[in-house]
Amino acid sequence: MSTVNPTKASQNSFCLIAHNAYDVLAKVEDNSHIGGIEVQVPMMSKWFAANGYPTTMISWDSDYEDGIEHDGVVVRKMCKETDGIPWVRFFYPRWTSFISALKRADADVYYYNTGDLGLGQTVYWAHKHGKKVIYSIANDVDCTRALPALKVKRERILYKYGLINADKVVCQTEKQKKLLKDEYDINADVIRMPCAGFEKIENQNFDSESKKHVLWVGRFAPEKRLEYFFELAKLFPDMIFDVVGDFNVGKTAKYAGELRQIAETIPNVVLHGRIAHENMGVFYNKSFLLCSTSVYEGFPNVYLEAWGVGLPLITTFDPDGVVVKYGLGRAVDGVAEMKLAIEEMLDIDKRNGVSKAAEAYFFEHHTLESSMSKFEAQFLGLSNK
Repeated sequence: MSTVNPTKASQNSFCLIAHNAYDVLAKVEDNSHIGGIEVQVPMMSKWFAANGYPTTMISWDSDYEDGIEHDGVVVRKMCKETDGIPWVRFFYPRWTSFISALKRADADVYYYNTGDLGLGQTVYWAHKHGKKVIYSIANDVDCTRALPALKVKRERILYKYGLINADKVVCQTEKQKKLLKDEYDINADVIRMPCAGFEKIENQNFDSESKKHVLWVGRFAPEKRLEYFFELAKLFPDMIFDVVGDFNVGKTAKYAGELRQIAETIPNVVLHGRIAHENMGVFYNKSFLLCSTSVYEGFPNVYLEAWGVGLPLITTFDPDGVVVKYGLGRAVDGVAEMKLAIEEMLDIDKRNGVSKAAEAYFFEHHTLESSMSKFEAQFLGLSNK
């Protein structure tokens, strides 16, 4: 843990916002979306609480009591995501309940980590009430003027307002830092995201005759290109291609349903659905390789968790070029190159060398303690106390 002055800590209060993160914090399972943000925000919140800072987290209501506490983190709830009448619910009850939760949190510093309109809502309210906001970039596209992930005009307006007026912006990569400077003239600080990781199971016998597992984890959205993974599965019929993720989430449910139909025609593709985060260590440890097929990302938590147990990565997205620079797997372009990369990794000596490099990189750059001490300094730098 960080060595903090207890008196100083008690005088600074923090609130971290993640609409879908309650289930991870409380270790409950239902059908809400879980991604990197939903894992990282509860983890960061618990770290701050354990280090003596009064810490609050804001999330959608999912039938829990407002003010409930988990591992020292007090949760302030908004309305339910499904509450209200379409079009009207943007204002009531969503925005109104968000303002109420921000007020009840009554923190010195608020932390936001999603590239959406909630950033603007947070910054607007906070500045009216003498509070500070740290915004942490989650994805490369959130650094651009075009904002391709935000389709509705009001979303782009509110997001840009929040980005330009946030008291502090941090990002995950040098690429994001340059984009923010070029596109918005914003000077951001680079902080590698923290990851608690999973315990590594030693003596995995990947050179045995048993079938090797290739893992894909993520949301079922067009930019994730899960269809690439299915094409790979057809090329390696003697390997098992495991897919972890929820097929029934929000706007992408129709697209995900089409992917499910494709998957059911490929015998060596296994759809596991949503897996509780605490159980993901089993998948990372039993896998021979992790594959990422995304068009763009930020710095995926999935990568960090995989590297923490020495799982090599084959990816179409290489954040800041670290995969190539540190030898953490193979960065490729398209299915044909992914096929060649998998064939190369079938050389066990090469695969084991990459595994050691991945584990070493994780422990040098992304442990909870090394990263959170940098976030702590940012939070304290904004606090008025």
